[in-house]
Amino acid sequence: MHTPTTDTGAAAPASQNQLHRVLKARHLTMIALGGAIGTGLFVASGAAIAQAGPGGALMVYLLIGLMVYFIMTSLGELATFMPVSGSFCTYASRYVDPGFGFALGWNFWVSWATVVAVDVVAAQLVMAYWMPDTPGWIWSVAFLALTFGLNAFSARSFGEAEYWFAIIKVVAVLCFIAVGLAMLAGIIHGGGPVGLENWKVGDAPFVGNAATWVGVAMVVAYSFQGTELVGVAAGESENPRRNVPRAINSVFWRILLFYVLAILIIGLLVPYTDPQLLRNEVEDIAVSPFTLVFQHAGLLSAATVMNAVILTSVLSAGNSGMYAATRMLFNMAAEGRAPALFKRLTANGVPLYALMATTLLACLCLFSVVYSPKAVYIWLLNFAGMTEFIVWLSIAMSHYRFRQGYVKHGYDTADLPYKAGLFPFGPLFAFVLCLLVTLGQNYQAFLADRIDWIGVVSTYLAIPLFLGLWLGHRLLRKSRWVRYEDMRFYGLEADYGGDASPENARQARPAPG
Repeated sequence: MHTPTTDTGAAAPASQNQLHRVLKARHLTMIALGGAIGTGLFVASGAAIAQAGPGGALMVYLLIGLMVYFIMTSLGELATFMPVSGSFCTYASRYVDPGFGFALGWNFWVSWATVVAVDVVAAQLVMAYWMPDTPGWIWSVAFLALTFGLNAFSARSFGEAEYWFAIIKVVAVLCFIAVGLAMLAGIIHGGGPVGLENWKVGDAPFVGNAATWVGVAMVVAYSFQGTELVGVAAGESENPRRNVPRAINSVFWRILLFYVLAILIIGLLVPYTDPQLLRNEVEDIAVSPFTLVFQHAGLLSAATVMNAVILTSVLSAGNSGMYAATRMLFNMAAEGRAPALFKRLTANGVPLYALMATTLLACLCLFSVVYSPKAVYIWLLNFAGMTEFIVWLSIAMSHYRFRQGYVKHGYDTADLPYKAGLFPFGPLFAFVLCLLVTLGQNYQAFLADRIDWIGVVSTYLAIPLFLGLWLGHRLLRKSRWVRYEDMRFYGLEADYGGDASPENARQARPAPG
């Protein structure tokens, strides 16, 4: 029996234009586990509760968490079938439209390079807690140089750094949950009401209306940004068919434990009317609802400890963003969608020129020298959040069309190394919810007596940029929608020397386990 080899193999030395498969199962697991634990959970969760109330915030986190879970299972099916470093644009090009994949690749690169800029600006705000008189741009330059160095050495150095960053974040959340449960049980007395008392304050538990919840959804979605990085890392995983599903399967429980339980505890212990909860998530990045709970428990050093954890989260997000953007630019160059210079690798398998270009774009953070760091943070955050929704939309669309084409060509879904459940509900649900949140994010700007063009541009700028790239590619390259009958399942074709018949795929089905 012939067993596929292109997608599963153990680590092998890279050729001149081949990435090294050096990321182990523990790296992928912690990339998936730590990818969504960042300032979105530690800081912006306070803004979500303040705006939507404890019940409204919990509802939005559950809904967006379910959407992200379906997106991750869709990505898991695609990434295990075809583990390539530029996963999203490759899948979109082959199963949706080459122009769509082209626009998505550049969108993803700009998105994550912007995330790096967001995080190094956030580092300025965090460091101001300890050293308020030091010019912020110094910290941005220092942290940008650090993330460049961690990515320039090798993929393994990135994986190791992210592994330990994630452990710190996970331990912090577990400690918070333990302290919070002890306070709810009366073991630790926090001096405030427990039980459901804080759910009865004011208009709680549900505050605002549907428009409020849509606005909160963007903040919540930013909290989850990074979960899809395991799909990018699959291209450098030692054994993607085994390791990627393991990492993907941890997503649901991570969402349930680290987000839903944490938000529930905060809502029960801190009233949504507490003036220290952030109405604006960057009003004071050092003030976290996690910090408030620790302080209520009598842990006076909580502010310093949580500020250090938030700084770790910022560095982790910047490290991941640098990795993801660099690998996407490398893959686009390898597929002819970007200058060939960006596909050159060092002896350690690092696309150095792509890394340098990403770092250059991340220098957007230096606008904080001219404008307020908080204003720059908000602008970049809005742009990064919208581009992330475009990525999620594309994953859901690509998976739906991949599965439909796979079955129409006569393949058995039992042959897939990883199969997403609840198809087609999962990708359709994720697509519709993504679309609603994306388009409805700032619709109030269009309903005023005079359109708030500044608000419109700051919210929706990513959409016309994406559409312009897509339509420009269609006009110049004459790309068209990929019909199901024209789809080619390249992973199978490589395995069978061009003969990717359903019979061969069935005979080569991997043994269980």
